[in-house]
Amino acid sequence: MTQNSSNSIPLRQFGKTDVKISALGMGGHHLGDAPDEPTAVRMVQEACDGGITFFDNCWEYHRGKSEVWMGRGLKGRRDKVFLMTKVCTHGRDADLAMQMLEQSLNRLQTDHLDLWQIHGVCFDNDPELFIRPNGAAEALRKAKEQGKVRFVGFTGHKDPHIHLKMLNLGFPFDSVQMPLNAFDSQFHSFETQVVPELNKRGIAVLGMKPINGHGEPVKAGVVTAQEALRYAMSLPVTTTITGMESLEVLRQNLAVAQGFQPMSPPEMQALRDRIKPEAGDGRFEMYKLSLKFDNPEARLAHQFPLDMQSAEVKEMVQATKNTGHPFPKVS
Repeated sequence: MTQNSSNSIPLRQFGKTDVKISALGMGGHHLGDAPDEPTAVRMVQEACDGGITFFDNCWEYHRGKSEVWMGRGLKGRRDKVFLMTKVCTHGRDADLAMQMLEQSLNRLQTDHLDLWQIHGVCFDNDPELFIRPNGAAEALRKAKEQGKVRFVGFTGHKDPHIHLKMLNLGFPFDSVQMPLNAFDSQFHSFETQVVPELNKRGIAVLGMKPINGHGEPVKAGVVTAQEALRYAMSLPVTTTITGMESLEVLRQNLAVAQGFQPMSPPEMQALRDRIKPEAGDGRFEMYKLSLKFDNPEARLAHQFPLDMQSAEVKEMVQATKNTGHPFPKVS
C-alpha cells in the first residue's frame, strides 16, 4: 500500500500487475440513484478530484443510466481513472457479451475498459455456463485480445462456494468481487473462504457492500457508517467499492479514505465480537438469502420467475428495448 500524502487515498496493487488503484472505489449502481444527472456528474468529478481512481459500473444498472452518467462525469478525466464495468450474459452466448461490451463502451465514452467482469455469478450452474463453448469466457478472452479490455474478472454476492467453483475452472481471472464487511465474517463468509484463496493466487480482491448494500445496520444503530467502511478497507483487499447516491455520502466516505488508517487486528476482532448477535443469522445480508436481490436479467436467463414489485424489474418493464433478453409480456 502506498500513499502520496497524509490526506490522499492510499493506492494498492491490482493483483499480480504493476497497476495501482485507490483503496476506495465508487460504486455505479447507487450513482443511478442520484437525484438528477448534474448531481451524478458532479459526484463523479468530485470523487476523481478527491483521489478515487477506481470506478465500478455494470451494463444493466438502471437500464444503462448509471453508465451514461458516469461516462459524462469522467469526460476529460478518463486517463486518470481505472474504469470497470460488468457484462450481463448470465450464462448466455459470447456474441451477446460482445454486443453488451460495445454498448458499455459507448455509454462510458471510452474505447477500452481497464476491467471487464462477469456480473452476478449467483446460481450453482453459472460456472459451467460461463466456461462452456461459446460462453462468456470466450468473450472475455476475445475482448482482451482485441485490446478493448485490459483485465477480466467476475462478481457475485450470494454464495462463497460458487466463487470457489469459478476459481476452480482454471480461467485466468485478474480480479474477483464479493461482499466484504464485518457481518460477512460470521455468516456464509467470503472473507474467510474466498479472500485467502485469492491472496494466495495473486488475484485482486474487490470488496463491495461495506455497509451492507443500503446501510441497514447503520439505520438500526448496530454500527456507524464510518466504522463499517473502515473495517472493510482494513481487510486484505485491493479496493473497497461502496455506493454513493449523494454528495453528502461521497464526502463522508472521502473523509474515511483520505489519510486512511486501517483498524488493528484487535480492533477488527472487537467489532466482530460486538456485532455477533446480529451477524450470525444473516439478517443484514439478505443479498445472500433472498431472491429479491437476484438481478432480473439473471432470473430471465435462467427461466426463473420475477418479483414484479422489485425496483429493477419495474425499470426493466419501462425500458424493454435495453435488454439482451426479450422481456415477457406482463399480464
